[in-house]
Amino acid sequence: MTNSFDSFQKRRLRSSYASVIISIALVLFMIGILGLIVLKSTKVANHFKQEVVMSLFFKDEVTKEQITTFREELSKEVFTRDLVFISKEDAAKTYSEDLGEDFLEFLGTNPLKNGVDLHLKAAYVTPEKMQELQEKFSKNVFIADVSYDKPLVEQLTKNIQKISFWLLIISSFFVVVSVILINSSIRLSIYAKRFNIKTMQMVGATKRFIRKPFIWQSIQLGIVGAFLALVGLAIVIYYIDQNVPALELFKDYLSLTYLAVGILTASFIITWLSTYFATQRFLNLQTNDLYY
Repeated sequence: MTNSFDSFQKRRLRSSYASVIISIALVLFMIGILGLIVLKSTKVANHFKQEVVMSLFFKDEVTKEQITTFREELSKEVFTRDLVFISKEDAAKTYSEDLGEDFLEFLGTNPLKNGVDLHLKAAYVTPEKMQELQEKFSKNVFIADVSYDKPLVEQLTKNIQKISFWLLIISSFFVVVSVILINSSIRLSIYAKRFNIKTMQMVGATKRFIRKPFIWQSIQLGIVGAFLALVGLAIVIYYIDQNVPALELFKDYLSLTYLAVGILTASFIITWLSTYFATQRFLNLQTNDLYY
């Protein structure tokens, strides 16, 4: 009879552990998917920002040597991602191809200027910072004019802010739901051991001593759940990478590292806190209250 009861308890315990692991894995998997979307949306937004061009046009009296020196200094600036020099001859050729006729034959002279197409780092593609750069370059003795698509930058910034806001709202919602679900699973598993907790407390064990094995066990279950979630994410990422190679998911090692570390960290923190408060609740209960 005792052996049958022990076997039943072991099966019940294993079932409880399995449910906790599955719950943690599913929740962390969903968080991982959302994290992937957030990381890739940021990269996509930065890609569009870095495609914005600020054109700097040199005065006619500026020599090639001065232009070369200016370009070398500009390439070292913290806001510069890359730059392309466009001579007035190349600009005229491109303009003629766009028009479908050689406008130089009609004008007789080339009215265009030597210039540089400057691509900024994403952090500097905002209306305020680009305005500051425009004012800075306009004061340079070599620069005749500065041009960029101001309405495009403003619209791009507004759209990115809107998307970021809603992603933040959705992310916060998922985080709250995930914490509640994992907390509920862990509390149910500890609830089954509430009498053991109270017995240990009655024989003189300290709260810290009682909590320690429960917290460690929950962290282990959380890590197992996190690895299962990462396996699921790896499968999804592989599938997306095969069908949408333009996203280059598997080549984005930095984002994938952030994602993996974030999931493992979230698993550790949530399971630790949930177990701490769950055990604390039963430690503070009176013996009679354990039956309700």
